[in-house]
Amino acid sequence: MAVPRKVLGLGAALAVLLAVFLLWQWLRHDGEQLVLYGNVDIRQVDLSFRVNGRIASVLVDEGDAVAPGQALARIDDDLLTQQRDQAAAEFERQQASLLRLERGYRVEEIAQARAAVSGSAALAENAQINLNRVAAMRVSNAISQKDLDNARAQYREASAKLRSNQDQLDMLLSGYREEEVLAQKAAVAAAAAALNHAEIQLRDAVLAAPQKGIVLTRAREAGAIVQAGQTVYTLTLTDPLWLRAYVDEPNLGRVKPGMPVKILVDAAPGKSFPGTVGFISPTAEFTPKTVETREVRTALVYRLRVQAQDPENVMRQGMPVTIILQDTPAP
Repeated sequence: MAVPRKVLGLGAALAVLLAVFLLWQWLRHDGEQLVLYGNVDIRQVDLSFRVNGRIASVLVDEGDAVAPGQALARIDDDLLTQQRDQAAAEFERQQASLLRLERGYRVEEIAQARAAVSGSAALAENAQINLNRVAAMRVSNAISQKDLDNARAQYREASAKLRSNQDQLDMLLSGYREEEVLAQKAAVAAAAAALNHAEIQLRDAVLAAPQKGIVLTRAREAGAIVQAGQTVYTLTLTDPLWLRAYVDEPNLGRVKPGMPVKILVDAAPGKSFPGTVGFISPTAEFTPKTVETREVRTALVYRLRVQAQDPENVMRQGMPVTIILQDTPAP
């Protein structure tokens, strides 16, 4: 029995539609994009001085954009400058003492010691001659035993003085003891460390921005007395800008560090921002109740962090974002 042409045409159309559907399914799966939802997670840092003092000036206000190294506030540095100058003077004094020890004794001191040795040597020689003469006279009983004892005592005294002066000259010629030089070098090192500490404190009188960011809070004004560690500014760090999102376990294998992403925010409809997956948590956690529905609150997910580029300064802390990931990691 012949099949009607309409039935054949309908079957062919259905076959084509089925093939197109299967091809679309295959292409959709092959180029499927993973869509995640998260929030902007801008980091903040409390800035404070490392030294105590009175604030002389505050240089930026809330909402101001600051660059790395930009001065934000200053403390009166008159006391810190004085401490630095005192430390510098002490360092120079210790260096001068070390130089004196390394150079040894003065030429004038050595010459004076040589003269003392020459004088004592002459006295010792004269005492020796006198002792010999007195001893010869004593043999013939020309003098008493007391005179001989006195001559011997004078000779011993002159010889002792000669040895003392010679030892003094030898000490001057050999210079200062090594232990004294080492002790003075340690004193110089301690003075240098004190000077470096004073210079660091003087530099710390200027509060500088550690990174690029925007001033969120100005907590102190000029004239306020602050202690080290008290917050003066709160700075939001805008570079890099991080997003926090979560991925479930079945899709975890599709996310790799370095993978490029496309970021969508409600505040900029029709625009997308580039980003990169930077960190994937190695441990699972329960889905945060603040970002997911009740049905999936008990599901285990993995936290990931995305580094975003926001040249238009659109994203704000806590803003919801849509993150679209491609299955192909960035090269």
